[in-house]
Amino acid sequence: MDQTSRLKPYLYVAPLVALLLFVFGYPLVQIFEYSFKQIRGIDGPWIGFRNYELIFGQDLFWEAVRHNLMLLIAIPIMIAWSLLVAILLYDRLKGWKVYRIVIFVPYILAVPIIAAIMKKMFQFNGPVNEALRWLGADFLALDWIGSSDYALWTVMLLIIWREAALGIVLFLARLLNLDESLTEAAKLDGANWWQRVWYVILPQMRVVIEFYAVISVITMLSSVFAYVYIMGGGRGGPGTSTMVVELYIFGAIVRQSLPGIASAVSVLLFLVSLLLIVPLFAMRRRANEEETA
Repeated sequence: MDQTSRLKPYLYVAPLVALLLFVFGYPLVQIFEYSFKQIRGIDGPWIGFRNYELIFGQDLFWEAVRHNLMLLIAIPIMIAWSLLVAILLYDRLKGWKVYRIVIFVPYILAVPIIAAIMKKMFQFNGPVNEALRWLGADFLALDWIGSSDYALWTVMLLIIWREAALGIVLFLARLLNLDESLTEAAKLDGANWWQRVWYVILPQMRVVIEFYAVISVITMLSSVFAYVYIMGGGRGGPGTSTMVVELYIFGAIVRQSLPGIASAVSVLLFLVSLLLIVPLFAMRRRANEEETA
């Protein structure tokens, strides 16, 4: 094979790579640069790590980080719920194909639409509380959105409901590709449903579970802006009870006109996400090796 033939595949993808570098690479470089500057307008003087020092000294930033970390509590719940529903669908319940479609609908709908509907439903005099009062469970009719004690947990509930739909589809896709002879053999040996799930199904699901866990962590750290913006009234309310890092960045650049601060927080969020993406690619490579083995 001559030199031209070896270069031909790279020449085909070169325009797309150049476009991606321009669209994503240039802004990324600019954000790193702005994080070390005091930006006023389109540029500003170099101030080193001053922006980072200001961020680390702000209680609001650490509160936003704490809220993102609290949202991580939802991940084991999402994994357990997604696995349970996926395995029930895998057992071919009557109408399971219809259920599969219905369950995935929340993930298809835009987050702002779902968040706006859920905000209406969970208002103090909304349908959820009205239903609880009608059932005689007045003690459960809480101020889900208006109370700083419950607002973040309500957002978490919405995130679990929507994001678990992706986990269900991922797990079900993997289950439908399993070797069913192993499950049948375990059934013939007298293994009950829980034993078949624990000793036969889950070990074969390990890579997909790890993949979904990493994706969920990235989501909770850097992809919950739309949820908290709609549910928290655009300001992380009530008070700062639903303030997260993404909303902190939005406030710094839009409301306070501090691009340097916003860039510094964006850099930190990017680095954390990158640390999570690296093991994600390692899992995919290991999964491919196991499938080809």
